[in-house]
Amino acid sequence: MTDRADGRLRAKVLTVSDGVVHGTRDDASGAALVAQLVEAGFNVVEHRITADGADLVAEVLIEMSDQFAGVIVSTGGTGFAPRDQTPEGTRRVIEREAPGLAEAMRLVSPLGRLSRGVAGIRGATIICNTPGSPKGCVEQLAAIIDVLPHAVKLLLDAPTSH
Repeated sequence: MTDRADGRLRAKVLTVSDGVVHGTRDDASGAALVAQLVEAGFNVVEHRITADGADLVAEVLIEMSDQFAGVIVSTGGTGFAPRDQTPEGTRRVIEREAPGLAEAMRLVSPLGRLSRGVAGIRGATIICNTPGSPKGCVEQLAAIIDVLPHAVKLLLDAPTSH
């Protein structure tokens, strides 16, 4: 759950983007999420990039969540374009959905209603999908970042304040 060296909650970021993979687009969203997580006190232990598509997303999320306790935040692939299949890949991987997180994320702005992102649990990992725009991903993560440490503690059956 935490990094033994400093006690901070661990996090990983996954950028889902054909453009970033092919070098035609900068990974501004992934970088923004890393910065936001670090500023909130998380230890970001991995930032990975994959192309769009449900199969690729599922494969990478399995690799990233195996033997990991913490939070994985993805950016990209949550919209209406044909290659936007991050939610479908995520659903293949998660064991239980966390609809309250996804609902809170969508409520941050009118464009949030266009996000098909999901949130859920796999093992000791909470996985949350955010949009591919830097503004959208940061806004949506901001909607839930305050409850993620408590959620991970509950997931791991660790002592909490309630």
